[in-house]
Formats: sequence, structure tokens, C-alpha cells
Amino acid sequence: MDRAGDAVPIGELLDERRYLLDVAFWMLGSSSAAESVIDETYRRWYGLSDRVREEITAPRSWLAKVAGGICLARLALPGRDTGRAGKGLRGGGVGAERHGMLREEVSGVLLEALDSLSPAERAAFVLNDVFGMAPGAVADIVRQSEPECAELADRARRSLRARRARPTSPQQHDALARAVRQACATQDETLLASLLAADVTAFFDGGGKVRALVKPVHGSAQVAHSLLTLLTRHPRTTLHTHSVNGRTGLLVRYDHQVAAVISLDIAGPHVVQVWVTLNPDKLRTWNQPDDPLDPSPTHHNSGRAPRE
Repeated sequence: MDRAGDAVPIGELLDERRYLLDVAFWMLGSSSAAESVIDETYRRWYGLSDRVREEITAPRSWLAKVAGGICLARLALPGRDTGRAGKGLRGGGVGAERHGMLREEVSGVLLEALDSLSPAERAAFVLNDVFGMAPGAVADIVRQSEPECAELADRARRSLRARRARPTSPQQHDALARAVRQACATQDETLLASLLAADVTAFFDGGGKVRALVKPVHGSAQVAHSLLTLLTRHPRTTLHTHSVNGRTGLLVRYDHQVAAVISLDIAGPHVVQVWVTLNPDKLRTWNQPDDPLDPSPTHHNSGRAPRE
């Protein structure tokens, strides 16, 4: 958004509005509600005096904070209508078409799961995991401390995982994880897609520290492509199975550095959710040197993960 007296390219303004609409849509799950929130956000911006607007050094961040706050307030309203069908988009055209496409990309299962979260949990999860906002910005919007927001996002992840995954035996989970690892190692995109549920969703947590996909990826073909693209970025990438959160997951190394940890949520014969941790802050414990007094290796490179 322009400061008073400044000219901003129309492309930048349109990109800003699209970004804000995406934030509002993920938080509310409704295209019409997202449009309404962004209209109100811009009304508040233009309601500021020129002097106040000139003092705002990062207009997009200010707008995102305001939009997030409006969404959080609406999430807390009793009897909130999600408007899942996307009714009420005013004027149609590009905005309606874009959000119609976005609704198709985002699993209805995922949106319904988000509806099960508390307003604060949903806001913390969406702003942190979907849009990768800085912890301080998330805390400002949710109006809780950074540690409290981190705990809210963690609770949301646990809730989403519990809703989608069904209990499988360690042997079944291990076998599917090893099959995923083999498909990735051989760059077999067709095989990898066949191991994923049709409505699988992958989350990529870069924490704003490394380049990563900002939004979740949905659909077996898209998730398979995204994973294989991630694993071909570096010529010396190696992939191993390893225990992650008590179940077999995948450990990605660039040279000797752990660069990503992938955990898999499984229901029946398919992976239903993929969680890719790329944030170097969260990978520090994975990159600590082995304890010389501990005879067991920290990293296990065979097809079966060690017990915890």
C-alpha cells in the first residue's frame, strides 16, 4: 500500500491485495468473508491521517496485522457461517475466479479440520505454518506472547494430525515410510504419488530462514512433485529413514548436514499428511554431534527406524 504522496505500481498493489485475501481466506475458510475483511482493512488504512500513514514504514505488514485481527475477531463470533460454498463474492471477475481456484486447491477436509480449532489456534497455525510470518508478527495479531503462540500452533498441528491419521501398526507405518523413501530416492514420481492419498496435504516449515513453499501443497500429484523438487536442489542430497516423533519418518542430508526432517501421517495404505521441517532453528538438535560416550548411532540409515 502506498504512503501518502507516493506512487506504487499497480502490479504491486494487486499482489498486496491477493496476499491479504489469501491470509483472510485461510483464516476464515470463506471467499466472501475474505473479501469483506480486506475491504474493511483498506477502509481502516484510508481512515488514517496522512501523517500517521507516512509513519508506517511497512504498509503491507500493517495491513496484514489489521486483516489478521479482524479475522480473529470474526472467528470468535458465535454461530459463525463458514460460507464454504463461496457464496456472496461481489462482482465476480478475477477475484471470484482466483478464489474459486483456491477453494479447489485447498482440501475441504483440511478446511473442516481448521474449523475444529479454537480461533487462537487457527490464527497461530495459519499465520505461522501457512504464511511463515515472523513470530513477533504472529504474536501481535493473536495478542499473546511468542512462546504462547508457538504452543498454540503446536496444539493445532497435533489436532490436525489426529483428525486425519488413523491408527496403523508400527510395521505398516514403517513399510509405507520405506516405500516413500525408495520412491524419492529413485525419483519415481508416479510411484510416490500412488503412495499418497488423493487429498494429501504437505506443509513446509521454513520459518522464514530458508526458501520454502509458503502455502501447503494439496493433492497426490502436486505433493509428489514438490517433494522430488525439494530433494533435487543439491547434488549431494541423501535420504534416510529415521524415527521422527516416535514413528518412521525421513531424514534429508545435504553433505553431512541435516537439512530437512519429514514426518508422515498415515491412514490405511496411504500417506494423508506430510510435514517437512526446513527451519534451521528447529533442526539444531538434529545437527548436534553424537555423544562419544554413547555407543549407539544418532542417525540410522537402514530401512527401519530405531526405537525411541
